[in-house]
Order: sequence, then C-alpha cells, then structure tokens
Amino acid sequence: MIYIDNRQNSITVDENLQNTIREVIDYALKEEGMKISYEVSVIFVDNETIREINRENREVDKVTDVLSFPMLEYGEGKVFKDIYEECDFEDEYFDEGNLVLGDIALSLERAEEQSKEYGHSFLREAAYLTVHSVLHLMGYDHMVDEDKIKMRKREEEILSHFDINR
Repeated sequence: MIYIDNRQNSITVDENLQNTIREVIDYALKEEGMKISYEVSVIFVDNETIREINRENREVDKVTDVLSFPMLEYGEGKVFKDIYEECDFEDEYFDEGNLVLGDIALSLERAEEQSKEYGHSFLREAAYLTVHSVLHLMGYDHMVDEDKIKMRKREEEILSHFDINR
C-alpha cells in the first residue's frame, strides 16, 4: 500500500505524477527483494515545510529535496535484502497486514527547482528523488564514498527501467 498525501499548493499534483511515484516505489521495492505486502507513506510538501521537518528531525535548518524516515533497522553497510531475505518480522512491524517501511517527505517545489538546474523534466526529478528515498527506507546510505557509489548505481539501475535516466 502506498499512501500519497499532498500537503502543498505550489506544484500541481496530477494523476500522472501520482502514478509514476507509485510505480517507481513498487518497482524499486521489488528490485530490492520485497516479497510481501508493504506500506510506504509519501507526503508532498513545499520548501518551507520540508525545512521545518528537517529542522525538527535532523536539527538542520535548511531546505532539502527529500527526507526518508525508515521504520526498519539495518546494520552498518547492510540493506534490506542482506538482512530480511525471508521477510520474517514481528507483528509490531505490520499495519493491517502490510509491513510498514517508513515515510517519505518530498518537496515538490525543490524538485521543480532542481529539474531546471539539471536540465531535465520535473517528473524525472520527482522519480529520482523517490527512488533515492526508497533506497534509504531499504537501508542504503551515502555518507561514505563506497556506499554512495553503491546507492547511485542502484538508483540508475532502477530508473533505467522507466526510461528516465539522469
């Protein structure tokens, strides 16, 4: 189950955007070994709201493009498919039969700005940021170069399925 909640008025959220976000999430999770029903919540926000979320949760008082809030724990350098291959979880990790993976806060305003900066479509930028965030939910990180290379490779592999490469 993928929940999308539009909490901003800066960017029009149409059916194509919502469907693309859902398809990208579903495909990325399957590629990462998700074999059971899951739940991911996505909120679309503006720059001021994501700045507030960033400040409250990370103590970083600045606008960012996307924030991820994973519900599962991973060991250092480990991702979902390394640890949870059998998808054997305690009941506390489920809501109505769906494994709760976490939440994504995506600034559509920042995505639009970045699409112009990078010279590609808004839809491509929103899809990229969604894949990036889903990979965080699955345990990927980019704090050290080795992990960053691994994460960027997975992002591009997943996006290539949608013909929306960087």
